[in-house]
Amino acid sequence: MRVITFGTFDILHYGHIRILKRAREMGSELIVGVSSDALNENKKGRKPVYSEFERMEIIRSLRFVDEVFLEESLEKKREYLIHHQADLLVMGNDWEGKFDEFRDICDVRYLERTPSISTTSIIEVVKSLPKMNDGQ
Repeated sequence: MRVITFGTFDILHYGHIRILKRAREMGSELIVGVSSDALNENKKGRKPVYSEFERMEIIRSLRFVDEVFLEESLEKKREYLIHHQADLLVMGNDWEGKFDEFRDICDVRYLERTPSISTTSIIEVVKSLPKMNDGQ
């Protein structure tokens, strides 16, 4: 079974690892669409910390990920699913119901997110840390 998921995966954290591992356990292959820099900026109103190339390399390096591609548009989701011959689309439950329209071409499952962790919250914590002087 070919499983596919999508995400920005900026500042990779434990929640990302958990959802990717659980998605992989649901099939024989895991394909990951990494949001392009432009798509992320449109969705979240900010540029990612790491470039799309860097984020793709990070995700590609995970032993339970079989294939990585660049997701350039939310409107192409159906096209990506068909092109990659996905049997199952897995997303976090923060997207619950948003991809049900694809049930005509593959199964769709929403997995519970890891509580109390998100890239946005990590960025806010880092921003709130006192700045260090170069000489110290």
